[in-house]
Amino acid sequence: MLTETVRRLAGAGLVVRNAFPGRVEYELTDLGRSLLGPIDALGRWAHDRGDEVRLDG
Repeated sequence: MLTETVRRLAGAGLVVRNAFPGRVEYELTDLGRSLLGPIDALGRWAHDRGDEVRLDG
C-alpha cells in the first residue's frame, strides 16, 4: 500500500525518488512543498474544530 501511494505521488509530480546503493530516498518536489501550507491549515482546522465534526452520519 505504501509503495503504491508513493508511486502515485511521484507520478503526480509531488515527490521525487532518489536511488542509492542499498537504499531509496524520496523528497518533496517544489510542487509537493507548495502543499505544506494548505495541509498545515487543514490540520490546524481539524485540531481546533474536530470535536464538532460528526463521523457517525
